Amino acid sequence: MKTEHKIYIALVVLALLGVGVFFTQKRERAEREAHSVTAATADLPSIGMSKDDVEKITKLSIKNADKSDVTLEKKGDTWEVTKPVSAKAHTANVRSILDNLKELKLKEAIDRTTATYGQYELTDDKAVHVVAYKGDEKALDIYFGKSGSRGQMARVEGKDGVYVAGGYSSYLYTREAKNWRENSILKFEDANAIQASVENKNGLFSFSKNDDKWTGSFAPRDKAGKIGAASAKWEKFDEAKVKDMLRAFQGLGAEDFGDGKSAADTGLDAPLTNGGIVKIKLKDNAGDFTVNVGKTAKGQSRYATKEGGDGTIYVISSWSADWALAEPKKFEKSEKKDDKKGEDAHEDEAAGHMDMGGME
Repeated sequence: MKTEHKIYIALVVLALLGVGVFFTQKRERAEREAHSVTAATADLPSIGMSKDDVEKITKLSIKNADKSDVTLEKKGDTWEVTKPVSAKAHTANVRSILDNLKELKLKEAIDRTTATYGQYELTDDKAVHVVAYKGDEKALDIYFGKSGSRGQMARVEGKDGVYVAGGYSSYLYTREAKNWRENSILKFEDANAIQASVENKNGLFSFSKNDDKWTGSFAPRDKAGKIGAASAKWEKFDEAKVKDMLRAFQGLGAEDFGDGKSAADTGLDAPLTNGGIVKIKLKDNAGDFTVNVGKTAKGQSRYATKEGGDGTIYVISSWSADWALAEPKKFEKSEKKDDKKGEDAHEDEAAGHMDMGGME
């Protein structure tokens, strides 16, 4: 065999050996990295909670540095807000937190020290601090900070380090204190209403439904403030406006609360003077509701209470509150305004009628 052929064969063998060494090293490197990732993941603090663990939670503390410091406690089968006020909790919002606890997990470590807490907004005065209890025992104690391209930053109480957390939904934990409270005031189907009334400084509006048809009457107040007799017939009455009012009250909810306000502050000591009283009756004795509306709280929203309730002072939107302050025209058919051309034509027609002695 010629020398040059031997050289070619040697080069081929050497190349094959090089390729083999390359792939062997690549495989070994991949295995080392896989083992490294597995080891790093195994070394992460465990924060996951099973479904059974979540159902055993009896207390939640959520301190949101920017908005609120709220404590929720389970009493019997219901949840209550115990801080910053004592009130019934918003069941759906509490449930959303409990369900999210099952999704939480730590995915990787960013820093194994406390040095970068400030950088990632994980200090006590910046982070969202969540503590879940099972009885007197802490089931979870975690802080959530800045969220960026690498994910949601978090730290675990009692363990130094910054981690990337998965499953965290910020909006569930960062609600204002008022949004942890039950805000439902009324709940009914407008089709089930058979009677309604509005009483205010203008007078008394009374509405009744017969065969799905609403009728209405208005009794004005006299100068002495007494309710007079209702007119025999309300020519401009529009039953559609009654339906509009019922829609405004059928799912009435609070925008805010008037905690600490006196009856004089809210105007609820004299609702007939400061706002009005709305009453709604349902068929088949399914319920009678009375809502007292008082003074303006903020913007156009007003204070309100529900008779027979727990005395909570609510703040309701002007869309609902304005019905309590109604004047007769609010329940009357709207007058359509003609455009300029129509007005001119109307004037010409009127002139023609006058030429004929004012008679059509």
